[in-house]
Amino acid sequence: MSAPTRKRRWLTICAISASAALVAIPADAASGGGHSPFGARDLARLAAERQQSVGVMSPSLAEEDDGNEADEIAEGAEQFAEARTAPGVVAPGAYGAAWAAMTKLPVTGGSWRHVTDRPYDSDDPRYRDYDSNSSGGAGRVTGRMAAVEADDDGYVYAGSAGGGVWRSRTGGGHWQPISDRLPSQSTGALALDGAGRLWLGTGEATTNADAYLGSGVYVLTDPHDGTFSARGRVGGDELDSTTVHHLRFGGGKVWAATSAGVWSHSTKTLSGAWKLEFAPHPDYLPGGPKAHDESAAYKNITNDIAIDPKNPGKVVLAVGWRSGDDYNGFYTKAQDGSWTRITDGMGDLPTDPDGVGNVTFARSADGSRYYALDQSPEQMNTNPDSGLEGIFVSASGSPTGPWKKIADYHQLAADGSALTSSGYMPGVQAWYNQFLTVDPSDPQHVYAGLEEVHETKDGGATWSAVGPYWNFGFPCWSIDPARQTGDCHQTTHPDQHGVAIGRYHGKGFVYVGNDGGVYRRPVDGSQDASGHATDWTSLNDGSIDTLQYYSVGVGKDLTYGGLSVTGGLQDNGQSLLRGGDKVMGSNFGGDGGDTLTDPANGCNIAEEYVYLSVQVTQNCAVNDGSWVNDPGKITSYNVAPADNATSEARFIAPLAADLKSSSTWIAGGRHVWVQTHGYAIRSGDEWKSVYDLGAGRTATAVAASGGKVYAAWCGPCNNKGFARGIAVGNADGTGWHDIALPADGTVPNRYLSGFAVDPKNADHVFLAVNGFSRHWTEGPGAGVGHVFESTDGGTTWKDISAGLPDVPANSAIVTPNGGLAVATDLGVAYRAPGRTTWQRVGSLPAVAVLQLKLGPDGTTLYAATHGRGIRSIRVRDLS
Repeated sequence: MSAPTRKRRWLTICAISASAALVAIPADAASGGGHSPFGARDLARLAAERQQSVGVMSPSLAEEDDGNEADEIAEGAEQFAEARTAPGVVAPGAYGAAWAAMTKLPVTGGSWRHVTDRPYDSDDPRYRDYDSNSSGGAGRVTGRMAAVEADDDGYVYAGSAGGGVWRSRTGGGHWQPISDRLPSQSTGALALDGAGRLWLGTGEATTNADAYLGSGVYVLTDPHDGTFSARGRVGGDELDSTTVHHLRFGGGKVWAATSAGVWSHSTKTLSGAWKLEFAPHPDYLPGGPKAHDESAAYKNITNDIAIDPKNPGKVVLAVGWRSGDDYNGFYTKAQDGSWTRITDGMGDLPTDPDGVGNVTFARSADGSRYYALDQSPEQMNTNPDSGLEGIFVSASGSPTGPWKKIADYHQLAADGSALTSSGYMPGVQAWYNQFLTVDPSDPQHVYAGLEEVHETKDGGATWSAVGPYWNFGFPCWSIDPARQTGDCHQTTHPDQHGVAIGRYHGKGFVYVGNDGGVYRRPVDGSQDASGHATDWTSLNDGSIDTLQYYSVGVGKDLTYGGLSVTGGLQDNGQSLLRGGDKVMGSNFGGDGGDTLTDPANGCNIAEEYVYLSVQVTQNCAVNDGSWVNDPGKITSYNVAPADNATSEARFIAPLAADLKSSSTWIAGGRHVWVQTHGYAIRSGDEWKSVYDLGAGRTATAVAASGGKVYAAWCGPCNNKGFARGIAVGNADGTGWHDIALPADGTVPNRYLSGFAVDPKNADHVFLAVNGFSRHWTEGPGAGVGHVFESTDGGTTWKDISAGLPDVPANSAIVTPNGGLAVATDLGVAYRAPGRTTWQRVGSLPAVAVLQLKLGPDGTTLYAATHGRGIRSIRVRDLS
């Protein structure tokens, strides 16, 4: 990201994680170059071009924005994965074993309080500064939904990326979690079978940044009233440590398209092993001779299965890695029973490996038509505008075609898309955003999901963008609600992943899941003159909290009393919950990274976008949009250090305040940056580089107390030549040096993810280490242990993680009573003062906790979970 000043985009940054082993995202995932789709400067230009008559905008907002969003997404994916895999390949079963160990730990006293258990309004009119997405039209949001299912009795099921599966009995809303007992809270697929059973494939399959692996496929016999349990797992452990893209039924079987090939299982007998139907490169599967090759993670990716309704024995597999490989293509069985790639006869649907990437199939209920949505590796790698090959129909109803193209990105762009005004086209993230479904009552009525929601009612002859990316840029839009024409209706949050059609009180609805949660509209809903739907409803009513926090900050609310709680989120900006709020607001948009909040004044907030793009506000970014007419009324300021402009910081880069001085901040990129103006900082020039970690190195964690600074780094950070280290020095720039970590592996050669400094003694520091131990990781120097202690300022270290489950540790904090709390990918562990044993804190489900912070008075511990919101617990109860 080259531009330090920008409007926050929704085009996402997405990962890899929970139950079972991780798959590293290869570096070749990045797509072609281009311009960043949506920045504040773009919106300023758009508003001017649309002649909104809202006054003069800040000249600095009109600059060209030249970041590359697709590259950023891929890089974010790679970095999240490498923290958990480098320096080697993680064997299957790592997360499952860790969860079993975590649940066997003794549990502390106290229980977690749900802090963010209320609606989160991304359009909150209090926060219409130029770095927010307020007034874009997405309304109430929650965390990413990877899959959606619905029946004709008003039951809706939503599978989240990291917060489990949820059920509504009222056609959406009033949600209840139904998978909390499973060892994986990551959803890949949901499917109802003909008997009314709900099938769950765990492991999100979007190959994005924060997607966690799964623990297999589960069945819920009574989805109206039951909950998933480990006893409902189908087969053995064959699908442990995989992602599941789709589950399809035919011929008495359930078929699973996974990251480790296509598998099948009887739907009548749920015991017994899964059968591997097809893997293009079986040598790269676990146990194979090439299982530890650095490319193994993407050598057997499969995306969907199409089954001929007239002949269930005829099956077509969509196989391939999104960025391209020579095995990409469509496969069917030859007469000798072997799977053979189809090389011709498919009509317009490509058969060349360069034209087949991520694919989704959809069949009409009457069997008369099959539809397909295809992402092209060639387009992704060469076309900066779109990676979409097209949408296709097989009018014969056969998955072997012949197929006819009924839409490309040019056609979809002309249907009222909000992407085109920023120079992008639909399908720019088609490798990540995909859904496709057919109206059960009309084989020519189709919904397709990319970044936006598209609809055709005539089999593809014409299309409408019924769910535009956002309302910014449309003639009806104004940041001032009083100046809107009334024609900008609610839209869905961008980045579509799941879709279902069901009925509630006899009326048909389409349900969509995306990076902002779940939305619905009538199947035959209304549209305005631009083809935009006028009847979307957000179903994110606050009863469903799957918000994916990277960070949390807490300070006193001097205006309303109580506390101000804030945190950075995946693709949902920054949430802000003030004293007395019944609805959370969003004062910063796009992706939210690290967060600093002044304990003495919770409206003093610094929030990182990505790559150290830091913004600061001293009034919670309260703004009614009047900055449009008077740039002097802007209430948030871009204060990114120089490593942001040179892209020498990690995607989610470390940011911390000195424990003894909230006005001294430390930021880490290639350099260790210090600024001493606190929340009064107004320019990135106010940062001072106090140490250069070196070319190719980048900070992974920073901490400071009383002017003493610790900085951990990696470089290279991927499996090839992975290296890590620690530098120590003073905030004034003196005394900096690299610590000579012992070669005996006392501190493992793994990703160093967090420091916890003893507030009573700056030389007493704890280190949290990510990844898995050498029991699971086959790499040089992988070592053992996850938590280390130094009493001499980092010169020597002692492993204190005996008895702690072997699970990636993300951060740590010293509690006021001298205890140590550690955030892991599967909850929080605690070591009481004077003890050497570990306890599990509370009873969170198997959700990743990425950061811990103390409240202003030190009596309460706050946890930023990546899938179940922000939680808190009293420190005195941790005994």
